Parts: sequence; C-alpha cells; structure tokens
Amino acid sequence: MSKHIRIFDTTLRDGEQSPGATLDAGAKLEIAEQLARLGVDIIEAGFPAASPGDLESVSRIAAEVGTANGPIIAGLSRAVTRDIDACWQAVRHASKPRIHTFIATSKIHLQYKLKMTEGDVLRNVKEAVGYARSLCDDVEFSAEDASRTDVAFLAEVFSTAIQAGATTLNIPDTVGYAQPVEFAELVRGVMDRVEGIEACYVSVHCHDDLGLAVANSLAGMQAGARQIECTINGIGERAGNASLEELVMALHTRKEFYGCSTHIETTHLTRTSHLVSARTGILVPANKAIVGGNAFSHEAGIHQDGVIKHAETYEIMKPETVGLTQSKLVLGKHSGRHALRLHLTEMGFEPFDDDELDRIFKRFKRLADKKKDVTEAELEALVADVHYQPLDLYILQGVHVSCGAPSIPTASVSMALPEGDTQTRAATGTGPVDAIFTAINRLLPFEVKLLEYAVHAVSGGIDTLGEVTVRIRCGTGDAERTFRGHGADTDILVASAKAYVAAINKQARYECGDVDQQVAESAGA
Repeated sequence: MSKHIRIFDTTLRDGEQSPGATLDAGAKLEIAEQLARLGVDIIEAGFPAASPGDLESVSRIAAEVGTANGPIIAGLSRAVTRDIDACWQAVRHASKPRIHTFIATSKIHLQYKLKMTEGDVLRNVKEAVGYARSLCDDVEFSAEDASRTDVAFLAEVFSTAIQAGATTLNIPDTVGYAQPVEFAELVRGVMDRVEGIEACYVSVHCHDDLGLAVANSLAGMQAGARQIECTINGIGERAGNASLEELVMALHTRKEFYGCSTHIETTHLTRTSHLVSARTGILVPANKAIVGGNAFSHEAGIHQDGVIKHAETYEIMKPETVGLTQSKLVLGKHSGRHALRLHLTEMGFEPFDDDELDRIFKRFKRLADKKKDVTEAELEALVADVHYQPLDLYILQGVHVSCGAPSIPTASVSMALPEGDTQTRAATGTGPVDAIFTAINRLLPFEVKLLEYAVHAVSGGIDTLGEVTVRIRCGTGDAERTFRGHGADTDILVASAKAYVAAINKQARYECGDVDQQVAESAGA
C-alpha cells in the first residue's frame, strides 16, 4: 500500500460554504495559486453548476493553476447530467482535470431529501459516473452521508461506481457523526467488500460537528484510505472540515507512528492560513493548533524555563517548520522599494509587479512613520490588506471620531459612493465603533445588520497593527445573505471602518453579479 497520502483541498468549495465566506473570482484564484505553492495534490475549485460566476472561476483556476506541473483541478457536481456538463466545461481547461460527483446514500437522506429507493440510487450512480467517465478519465464518486449508511448497501453503491468507471471513491462523514474507531471499521468494511477497489484511491472527507474531523480522517487513513479531503483552517459547513494544517503536521511530526507522508511544503502553512483568513474574513482562533496565535507561545514560568533550556521540552515541532518567524524587519522609513521587494521575496511572497509593490510600499511607509519596528507578521497583514483590492463601489475617504467619558461617542464618515460623488454623514452611538457603523449605514441605500465583530493585535506592543473582522447580514427572507469583511490599521477605529466597508462592498458586488452566490443546498460530502 502506498505511503503517500494525497491531500485534496476543498477550501474553495466546501470552505466557501461557511456562512459569510463568499469569495469572488479574483480571491479564489489567489488562494488557488497559494494552494499550488503549498503542494496540495488536488484542488476542488468549486461547484460549477451553482452559478455562472462559480463556473467562470473554476474555469480560470483550471486554466491558470492546473498546469502540467500543477495540482489536479476538480469540480463538484450532483449526480445529474446538467451538473456534470457544467463541471466538465469548467475543469477541462486543466492539464489534469477531475469530475467529482455525488449522491446521498443514507436512509434518512433517501427518505426525506431525495425521496428515492436504494434501487433508484444504484441506477443513478451507474448513469452519472458512466457519463462523467465518458467525458473525463479521472472521476471521483462520493456517497454523501456514508457514515450513516448501511455498510452492505454502501459497498454495493461503490461496486456500481467502480464498474461505471470511478477512479476515486470517497467515504464522507458528512455530518460529523462518526467516532474514530467506528469510522476506521467502516473504511475497512468497504475495502473488504468491494471487488476491484484496490485499483482505486479510497478517500475520506470528515466534518467537525463533534470535534473529531482530524481524528476520523487519520483513523480512515490508517484503515487504508490514501486521500484525505480537508480545508485550510478547517473552515466549511457548520463546524467545518478536517483542518489541512493539523492533518499534515500530525503526519509530519509523527511520521514514525503513521509511516506515511504528504507532498506539502509545510513552511507555507502559516502564510496560506493567513491568506485564507484575510480573504474569507474568518478569524483564526488564538488557540487553533499549528497556525493559531498562541500555538507556539508560552506563558507559564515552568514552560518558559523548559523552552529556554531546550525547546523540545514543550514544543513538539519548530515554529519555522510551519513558516512562522519572530524576526523583525531591518527596514525603516528611510528604506527604499528595492529593500522592501527583496525582503518580501525572502519571506516567500511571489514577485509583485511595480504597481502592486508601489501600493504596498506606500502603506509600509505610512506604517514605518507611525512605529519604530515593523514585524514580519505586521508586514504580512499589510500585504494582505492591500495586495488584493477588487474594484470597490464604496470607498472610505475619511473617519473622524470623538469619544470619552462623559461625552457621547460621535463619528463622521466620508465615503465615495457608486454614483461618483462623495458624501459625509455623522452619527452617535453607544461607543465609537457603533457610531462609525451607524454613520456608514446612513450613506447606504440598503439595511445592514452587524452579526459579528472581532479585533486582534497582529503582534505585541502598544503600537502594533490591529486587524478587525466583521460579519454583516443584508436583505430579508430568501434574499438574505451574510458577508465578511477584513481591515487592518494602526488605528483600530479606522480598521473597523475598513472592515465594515469591505463587507458592504462584497454585498454590493454580489448584487452586481461579481461575487459568486453561495450554494444554498447541500453540496455533497
């Protein structure tokens, strides 16, 4: 049995289904390019049948990232002809395309969602997989809700898929119900019962509803699966998916125990995590394994003493292994563009063109004027804030705030509007952030409700760069959508305004059709 574990990244499909994490085509391409640098084997780029925008973005990723030396580019489709056609239309531009089709197999899904019999499902699998294989040599089939499916019927479904031409069989724990021991037994049971399965890749796709996605994925791998489906930062439906960085570092750190490895360049993990967090607006918790802010921090005196004497007393892996450094830039307000470009390259960023570098350089200069030292973490946040800037309909021009006891917090906000003019509104609030958001709302032709607001310091020190993430709700009823926004600045009130306007611009671009619609229905595994 192969010791190589394929990493199937579904950040751009299942991950994007996280509430408020809708990405536009530019952001998807940027993440896909970083996933390719990270070394994933397969990128599931989206659900092409979901919307014209998703089909376009998957097509672009297939053409630009799916090169001969790049990863396999997959698209998801339901087991229906129109979905499979849309999927093939998108992924056919890749050197190594894959159609990933699925249908539910558990009794609860058959009875209440599909209203189909087991015989209906078997016929559907045969037709859909056979049709997909007539278009593409690489076909993955997933049995949605496999962990709640009778193993005998599951084996019959997979046997049918193999006979129809499937090359990869996916066993999903769609609702995060399984326990590691029983999930391993399920994988072994399928592999023992299905004739010809040794010629296929067996894959696992686990959700984190009970906090067991990574444990179940590793258990499935130990039972014989050689492909693991996961997302950056573990984002995804409900409680999310198995976390790519946790899976990879478990295999890397305990390689003697598992006896398996991946092709992942682990030094890119932290940067990939930061990029996905910035683009989706989903903040990484401080206690998140591998990439959280506290993952390599030590506060207890006993721990600090141990780490000072010998790092392995309390660190089972080196921060550098996942691309984390604590070095400071030897750059100041007198440094030039060439020095900044060189340092960004040394940090692992791809070369920026002159216009991109100029935008980054101007922000760096402003930051260097405000604080003595600029850390690499702050520079990363700065790059994330300015590198990817889609055409905004609402442009923040200025923020002025007056607050403090016993005065009433008051804010005035100036913003360029889609009509081309700049207007200013003022408002009071329970605090300065509330006043800012209320003033912005008065400039909008639609209602916005704030659902989440989070702020954190990028590094230590009173003059650190602050990052703000917000989640807003727009519309009502069937038209209701949520969007996330991200902002960074040394002034946390300015960062708050930036984040709020960023989320509003996502809503505005969605209304214009420039942001892909989130898939409202269940999207397979």
